[in-house]
Amino acid sequence: MIGKLSGILDYRGEDHVLIDVRGVGYIVYCSDRTMATLPRAGEAVALYTDMLVREDLMQLFGFPTLLEKEWHRLLTSVQGIGAKASLAILSALGAEGVSRAITLGDIAAIKAAKGVGPKTAQRVVHELKDKAPGVMAMGGTLSAAMGTEAAEPAEVIEDAPKPARKPRKQAEPTAVQQSAAAQSDALSALSNLGYAPAEAASAVAQAAQDAPEAGTSELIRAALILLAPKG
Repeated sequence: MIGKLSGILDYRGEDHVLIDVRGVGYIVYCSDRTMATLPRAGEAVALYTDMLVREDLMQLFGFPTLLEKEWHRLLTSVQGIGAKASLAILSALGAEGVSRAITLGDIAAIKAAKGVGPKTAQRVVHELKDKAPGVMAMGGTLSAAMGTEAAEPAEVIEDAPKPARKPRKQAEPTAVQQSAAAQSDALSALSNLGYAPAEAASAVAQAAQDAPEAGTSELIRAALILLAPKG
């Protein structure tokens, strides 16, 4: 099983890229959001991957973070959601948006993905809602949310040839990455306070939706207000 590819982006298609890893080219299919973040041809690239193997087909799907890869794995475990539908959901919402939609039971958000009907969207929310807190907790640090933590050694294809150019300065984390890390840290804090994972995740997701730019402490305070007994 190939869990990660690191190499040179050879070319870009509409929904896939070719990554050259030491002279071997791997075709990797990606969501629209992932495609938009990839570098130009000839530049270094690294993606976590999931392999689909059938009697008549072998395909690799690529993800910038372990969080997104895990959501792809869970989404494709739902009846009626194949790899194409999973990428459509991730394209529409992103990994953070999927976490929030499923935690809050937002069927309409899942249904907004291309090719996903209302019954399938309802099934996704119903089957994965209890698993959302665990997936959200994967991003407990900013590096995890950014996908920079190393994958399991047995799965990684590394040490790709480096392009003959001056290394670029590491990009600053995006607002989405910072928000994902803050939500995960807030979820961890609430769990340590004794709240059940499901109710903690729901409160954090609602707080993040109400204040997308909130940091960890703000999310914790807002979530505690939501979790406080009513009346």
